[in-house]
Amino acid sequence: MASNLDYIRLNTLSQKIKNNTATKAEKDEYMLSLYQNGSITEKQYKEYKADGNTGEQVLQAAMVIGGIILFASLLGEIFKA
Repeated sequence: MASNLDYIRLNTLSQKIKNNTATKAEKDEYMLSLYQNGSITEKQYKEYKADGNTGEQVLQAAMVIGGIILFASLLGEIFKA
């Protein structure tokens, strides 16, 4: 897991997407963060950017990936002490 990922921002964006309050720019930021972190592939990122139904499906799959990343980050913080 890359340490340059902003977990707080990722969580904020994730919650907005989950609550259907995220703007297109926020969804784009979420997906770009996961792509730059290596959490989703270039193919997945390009499919998302192509938009349409495939893009929404990729976004939903990325939400699961983001949730796992956030959970792992939380566990890391718990066991740091």
